Amino acid sequence: MNAQPQLGWIGLGNMGNPMSGRLLEDGYPVAVYNRNKDKEEALRAAGATTADSPAALVQQADVVFMMVSDDQAVRDLFTGPDGLLQAQTNGKLLINMSTVSPGISEEMANLSQQKGHTYLDAPVSGSVKQAETGQLVIMVGGDEPAFQQAQPLFEHLGKLALHLGPTGSGNRAKLAINTLLGFYTQGLAETFLFAQQHGLKLEDMQTIIANGAMGNVFSKIKGEAILAENYQAAFALKHLAKDLRLAKAEGLNTPLGEVVHDTFQRAEPALGEEDVIAIMKHLQRD
Repeated sequence: MNAQPQLGWIGLGNMGNPMSGRLLEDGYPVAVYNRNKDKEEALRAAGATTADSPAALVQQADVVFMMVSDDQAVRDLFTGPDGLLQAQTNGKLLINMSTVSPGISEEMANLSQQKGHTYLDAPVSGSVKQAETGQLVIMVGGDEPAFQQAQPLFEHLGKLALHLGPTGSGNRAKLAINTLLGFYTQGLAETFLFAQQHGLKLEDMQTIIANGAMGNVFSKIKGEAILAENYQAAFALKHLAKDLRLAKAEGLNTPLGEVVHDTFQRAEPALGEEDVIAIMKHLQRD
């Protein structure tokens, strides 16, 4: 990879927007594509170029990142009428940072290879703040040489990038860590609910957690959200519910895994657009 590869970015949601913005700020030429064109405007104003389709974008980029919602969005992005694999080009590095199933990565990696491209699955651990500050943890599956090629770019996006094994390994690690996120989220909410039911002040409970061995960044941020009854989505509950479905499809059947999966599936219809910690509201209603 030369010093300044042309980059492409697809998907400008809560995470994709600040991540692509960091690459742009750090001096890389970036072309962007998003189905909702309004989301392209801020990056265009900051110096990005835009493309009319994934196929058009991959023709002008050496490396294409993508951060989209689910397996179907990934399949459409690669194989749709104007998809990445419809372009008459080869030799591109395609980096899928979406949280999706290992199976879709294995399928798209195979199709990419047939077209002369290289595919990495590289989902991230972290939320909007970590995306904005380049403090994400990046979990990577795919060929080692492709990881080494991408590593200088990952350094602009995260504090750590780990190559975990063949295609799908990054996805499996992301499902594992988001299962733990489900445990933490429901556990914190249940702790506050138990305290509330026994007449304790939630502010005092937050202080106890923050000053004890169980305190961490997550409990601080989400505890403060509970206190403020602020459930605006940093990471939407519907996304964690989806991730837990994916984990279950990969064999998650432990006692806690079953419970947290079922809780989030029940909560999703009413609270899916709110933050994950809105699980507190679901538990209060149950």
